Amino acid sequence: MKIVQGDELPWTRGLEHRGGMFHFRNLMEGAPGRLDNFQLSMGRSDKDFVSPRHRHNFEQFRFQLEGDLDFARDGRMRAGMVGYFPEGASYGPQTSEGNATTIVLQFGGASGAGYLSRKEVRQGMDELLAIGTFEGGVFRRNDGAPGKRNMDGYEAIWSHVNDRPLEYPKPRYPGPIMMDGADFGWVALADQPGVSEKTLGIFTERRAQSGFYRVDAGATLHALGRAVYVAYRGEGSVNGTPLRPFTTVFLDHGEDAVITATSEVELIHFGLPDLRNLAAQPEMTAVAAE
Repeated sequence: MKIVQGDELPWTRGLEHRGGMFHFRNLMEGAPGRLDNFQLSMGRSDKDFVSPRHRHNFEQFRFQLEGDLDFARDGRMRAGMVGYFPEGASYGPQTSEGNATTIVLQFGGASGAGYLSRKEVRQGMDELLAIGTFEGGVFRRNDGAPGKRNMDGYEAIWSHVNDRPLEYPKPRYPGPIMMDGADFGWVALADQPGVSEKTLGIFTERRAQSGFYRVDAGATLHALGRAVYVAYRGEGSVNGTPLRPFTTVFLDHGEDAVITATSEVELIHFGLPDLRNLAAQPEMTAVAAE
């Protein structure tokens, strides 16, 4: 189990291989090099941030906290909405009309392609800057540098880090799925008095999922792994540690936690896919993306 107080973390500049200004708080991360690696962050996009239409070989959940993000033909994310972005499916371009704050979970998906850590992405970008530039989300090689002249920024980084072309998995869904939490109802849990749940969706045969929990003042949620929980309203405790907005909890397989509310608490829940038998297969050697 890991517990992080997100409000204590610094804002750091990131996604320089895209366009415009973006800062993030690194809330939680998994184990680099594993197929089930993940990265959870809180991102803040300024109004000049832009990302071209692209795709990944990993999956994403996004929870919009403030502001709007426009994904063109794929829809707009407003505050309170959750988006599921499948591996292999193109989306965007992404723009923002003003400042926007989003919780983003990126993780290795059902294809077994894994996920590159932020540190690996940063190192790959720095090395590529010796032979080219990143402009508006595109990597442009200098004249005479070997390789494709113009590439998606992340694709160029992944190919450089892994020393082979990035091969995208066939999408299990045609594009992002946008879900508005306000359109779903709370369902009381019979075995946990004072606790209600909104399940927004369960995706792929590996059962990645997203939803919300609400814990009444004085009630207790018994949380289970493998999952990430982020409080965004209310106060209480988790296994004796203070819980407040942006307290983040990661539970691995077989782990559990006791979340008790002193005032009504709401949490976003991301259930990570179960890739254990994929990781046990020696032929699954592909790495990941960001």
